[in-house]
Amino acid sequence: MSLAPELAAALAAEEAVIFAYGPIGVRLTGNALVTQARDAEAAHRDLRDALLARVAELGTTASPPPAGYALPYPVTDQAAALKLAVEIEERAAAVWRAALPPTTGTDRVLALNALTDCAIRATRWRVSAGVTPATVPFPGRQS
Repeated sequence: MSLAPELAAALAAEEAVIFAYGPIGVRLTGNALVTQARDAEAAHRDLRDALLARVAELGTTASPPPAGYALPYPVTDQAAALKLAVEIEERAAAVWRAALPPTTGTDRVLALNALTDCAIRATRWRVSAGVTPATVPFPGRQS
């Protein structure tokens, strides 16, 4: 048995989010924002590790992550860092939302919890960035 394609996509998304928190974190000022970024990155590392454990449990292998990722724009200041933080959480939420329909059992619980957590983090980043509204009606839904 292999990892569902949607969960494989979630694993790739988690790797990309983890990468993005590096440039985000170095542009944030203030202990609260830096802590928020560290906590978010740690949560994504935990999700990645849960998916890798699932891969091992299934006796399959996962594709290794690329050495680097292209960011959608330069992260040169705090405003760009906050904008990117919102975007990566929204993108991760979309990937996790796509994983809900085909999954069952513990995989579905993982996907639902991940979607919820990404939506909460995106809201926190919107609040930090002064974006209104701070919430979206259907987290992870592509407009």
